[in-house]
Amino acid sequence: MSGIGDKAKDFLSSDKGEQASDSALDKAGDAADKATGGKHGDQIDKAEQTADTKLGS
Repeated sequence: MSGIGDKAKDFLSSDKGEQASDSALDKAGDAADKATGGKHGDQIDKAEQTADTKLGS
């Protein structure tokens, strides 16, 4: 029987999981950009890309 970590990893590897993680990262990036008044957009974009890579794009 798979553990919850394995199930999460399998989900994130699926197309549906990839779409969900991309959407969540976009929303988080937009919120961070809004909170900083757009002053750190490049850094926020880089953090989004790094997180997406770590999650398995």
